[in-house]
Amino acid sequence: MRARLALLAVAVALVASGCSPKGGGQDEGDAPEGCTTIQVTVSPEKVDLMTELAADFNKTRESKQAAEGSCAFAKVRRLSSGAGAEALPAGWADEAAHGPKPTIWSPAGAAWGAVANQRLADKGQPAMAPRDAQSLMLTPLVIGMPKPMADALGYPAKPIGFDDLVALSQDPAGWGGKGHPEWGPFKLGKTNPNFSTSGLNATTAQYYTAVKKTSGLTAEDVARPEVAEFNRKIEAAVVHYGDTTLTFLNNLYRADQRGTALTYVSAVAVEEKSIIDYNRGNPDGVLEQGEKPRPPRVPLVAVYPKDGTLFSDNPLYVLDAPWVTPKHRAGGQAFARFVQETDNQKKALATGFRPANPAVAVADPIAVANGVDPGQPATTLGVPDPPVLASIITKWGEQRKGAQVLLVIDVSGSMGEEAGDGQTKLDLAKQAAVNALSQFGPNDLVGLRIFSTGIGRGESTDYLDLVPIGPIATNREQIATRIRGLVPTEGTPLYTTATASFELITRQYKPALINAVVLLTDGRNEDQRNNDLQGTLAKLSAGSEGGGTRPVRLFTIGFGKDADQGALRRLAEATSARAYDSSDPRAIDQVFTNVISNF
Repeated sequence: MRARLALLAVAVALVASGCSPKGGGQDEGDAPEGCTTIQVTVSPEKVDLMTELAADFNKTRESKQAAEGSCAFAKVRRLSSGAGAEALPAGWADEAAHGPKPTIWSPAGAAWGAVANQRLADKGQPAMAPRDAQSLMLTPLVIGMPKPMADALGYPAKPIGFDDLVALSQDPAGWGGKGHPEWGPFKLGKTNPNFSTSGLNATTAQYYTAVKKTSGLTAEDVARPEVAEFNRKIEAAVVHYGDTTLTFLNNLYRADQRGTALTYVSAVAVEEKSIIDYNRGNPDGVLEQGEKPRPPRVPLVAVYPKDGTLFSDNPLYVLDAPWVTPKHRAGGQAFARFVQETDNQKKALATGFRPANPAVAVADPIAVANGVDPGQPATTLGVPDPPVLASIITKWGEQRKGAQVLLVIDVSGSMGEEAGDGQTKLDLAKQAAVNALSQFGPNDLVGLRIFSTGIGRGESTDYLDLVPIGPIATNREQIATRIRGLVPTEGTPLYTTATASFELITRQYKPALINAVVLLTDGRNEDQRNNDLQGTLAKLSAGSEGGGTRPVRLFTIGFGKDADQGALRRLAEATSARAYDSSDPRAIDQVFTNVISNF
C-alpha cells in the first residue's frame, strides 16, 4: 500500500490537492435534447468557479454548434485529484464512486496527468491525459499563521523559514519564549505527503532548507542523518496529518469563533488561495446555497518561506479516452478555449488564484489586505527528480510523528443489511478496515474495539475490546483476524461508546504521538440510558478544547444512508477532528484510506 502511495506522490510536487468536506458535486440539470453532455470533472478547490464557467458556457453561441454541428452542454462534478489519477487508468469503471466518465478532467496540477499516464503505460495502454494541456491558474505553497503569531516572530520585516519553526518547536517555553506563554507550545498543521501535495511540497521544502539549496536536491542529501534529524523535529510539532488542509482550516475557523484560534494550531502548510478564502470567512473555499461568509476574528497571514517554495498549477485535459467521441472532443475543446478567455481568467483571479494567462495581471484579491503578498514568493524551489521524491516519501514514513489509535467499529444489527452485490454493510466495512491496516507505520500503536447494545461482559456494557492497544507490528494480523470474524447484533450505543473510547485514549495519552479514536457507525444513538448529545459533546470538548494538555481527536465515519451524519460531525468537531461521510457503502474503502491518512 505504501509503495502505491509513494508512486502517486512522486509526480505531484507542483499539485494542489485540496479536498472539500462538503458535497460530492454540482447539478446544472440535464442537457437539452439533442445536445452532447461534456462531463467536466474537477478538483474540489475550484468546483464553484468551474460550475459558474460551465453555466456561462452553456448560454453562449459557441456552445450551440460546438459538438461537431450540435450543441454542447458542460456539467461539472468534483473529485479529488488523486482519485481521478486512480480512476483514469482503471477505465473510470466505478462511476458510483467517481461520477460519470469525463470528457474533461481538471486535477489540481498537471503532474496528476503524468501519474495517470504512467499507470496506463505500466498496463501497456496509451496515455489519456494530453501532455500539452494548458494551466488554468496558479497558487504557491505558503505557511499560514494567525497574524498575532506572525507578528510575534517579526514577520514580514524578519523573513521566516522552516528552520525558524524548528527552533520554536524545540523551545521548552514554546510561545512563552516569544512573550506569549498563553499560546502554549508551537503546533503545526501539515497534511500527509502520500495524499496531499501541500504536504509533499512542505516536506520537500523542509529538505531544501536542511541542506541549504534551492534546486538539485539529491538522494544523498535526503539520506544525510542531520537532515533526518531536522525533519523529525518538524514532524514532532504536527497536530495530526490528513488528506486535506481544509480539515485544519475548518477546525481553526471554529476555534476562532470560540476565541481559541491561538491555541488550536500555530501554523498550517497550505496554498495561498486558502489564506484568501479563510480571511474572507470561507475556510473550505466552497459556499453552499444560503451560506454567508463571516471573516474570522483573527486573520491568517501567508508566510512565504524564506528559503523558497513550490507552485501548484491547474491543467484542463480533454481526454484521449475510449469514451470520448468526436462530438465530445469538439465540445470539450470549445469549453477549454472558453475558460482561457480573458474575462474568465479574471473570474479565476477573483476566487484567489493567480491567472495563468499572462494577459491578466495579478491583482485583488491577491493583496496584502487579504493576508497575502502579490510580490512573493521571492524564490521558487526546483522540483526534485522522481527518484529523489520517492526517497522523500519513504523517509517521511520513517520520520513522521507516530500515532496511538483505537479503531471502534459498530456491529449493531443494521450492519447486517445488504449493501449490494450480495455483501452486507459489515462485509464492506470489514474489508476496508483490514485494507487500511497496511497504512499504519511500524511504530504506531493500534487497538480494536467493537460496540453494540449489551455486547460486553454484562448486560450494561456496550463495547468490547477485542485487541488491546499495542504496536501495530505485532497487532496487525490479530486485528485483521478479529475484524474478519465480526458479526452484526443488537443496537447502537453511540454516545456511551464515543465517550468511553475518548476517555480511554485520554488516560493512556502519549505526548510524543498523535492520539486518536476512529469510530465507524451506520446508525444513530439507540441507547435510552444515554441519549444526551449535549452532555457527550461537553465531555469531549473539555479534553481537546484548543490548548488542552491531552488533546485526543475523535474521527468519525458515517456509514450508509441511515448514519446520523449531523451528530457524528458534532462529535468530531468537539475534538477538533473531522467527520467522514460514506453514505454510499461502496465508497468505504476510499473513506477509510482518507481517515487513516491523518496518522
